[in-house]
Amino acid sequence: MNRREMREQAFILLFEKEFFPNSDYLEIENIYSENISPLSEYGKEAFENVSAKKAELDEIIQKYLKGWKIGRISKVNISILRLALYEIIYEENIPANVSVNEAVELAKKFSGAEDYSFVNGVLGSYLRS
Repeated sequence: MNRREMREQAFILLFEKEFFPNSDYLEIENIYSENISPLSEYGKEAFENVSAKKAELDEIIQKYLKGWKIGRISKVNISILRLALYEIIYEENIPANVSVNEAVELAKKFSGAEDYSFVNGVLGSYLRS
């Protein structure tokens, strides 16, 4: 399994967690593994780490939203932004531009037609600061 597929697993888990905020990590991970595919170690770790740092990541994201409140962002886009920002800040072996590019690709695949530019704009603003 390549890094893109593992990242997509983490995104799907984060997106699912948005709908079941009171579910524990293991429950969500087991549902994924049983119904979709075996869960990669990176997918699991990224999901758990992003979830644990959700408040911190949301605070950073909010700083770079122009005319938006974080509560207005779709569940898809907030999951993508959290994952990308987590990678940029905490995953030293992943270059920031790769995380941004992968976030844009996730937005193109799973979000609305123009949402990839929103994701790119927020992450770009963070990187420029």
